[in-house]
Amino acid sequence: MLDLIKSRKSVRKYSDKHIPDEDLRKILEAGRLAPSWMNVQSWKFILVKSQENKDLLSELSVGQAHVKNADALIVCVADKNAWEETKITHIKNPALNPALQGENGILIRTLEQLIYPIAYMMLEAESLNVKSCIIGALGNEITGVLPDVYTKAKQKLGLNENQIISTIITLGYEAEHTETTKTRKEFDEVVFLEKIGSKF
Repeated sequence: MLDLIKSRKSVRKYSDKHIPDEDLRKILEAGRLAPSWMNVQSWKFILVKSQENKDLLSELSVGQAHVKNADALIVCVADKNAWEETKITHIKNPALNPALQGENGILIRTLEQLIYPIAYMMLEAESLNVKSCIIGALGNEITGVLPDVYTKAKQKLGLNENQIISTIITLGYEAEHTETTKTRKEFDEVVFLEKIGSKF
């Protein structure tokens, strides 16, 4: 797994080769099985393959070309409805029940939950040699940009007012292989023992 993590890179140029539905299902299944706080699973995933919807989502993503040129997209939806649907209202501790933290608390926890399935799906894609790129620069309730396009996209994708387009994952086969070096901070810059400044 560590080798897979080391080899994964963001790819923005894709070939015309189509991803088999079986592999797309595996990628989405990895997301479905991701960890979830209190098992709320405050997410929905929309697989997009039509050029019409890819063009719309490219527009929503401030014109990023790889959104419309990818073979498929996974629209990751933060679903605030999930907290009520899971019936955790009996929990009176706000640390365990974000509904008691107000609207901002619910939003933060709902978005936080999506981190896990996004990572799982991208690693499963990599294991299948399907390349990906995460798109976070887009119009939604948080950024406030492109409100008309966002409204249109939500309607087109069937989302309600409590569901937010948080992230888009582009998927496809790499058009041409390029060697890249993954640049990350050194281990001792980000990992500490017991407190910041103490080496592990």
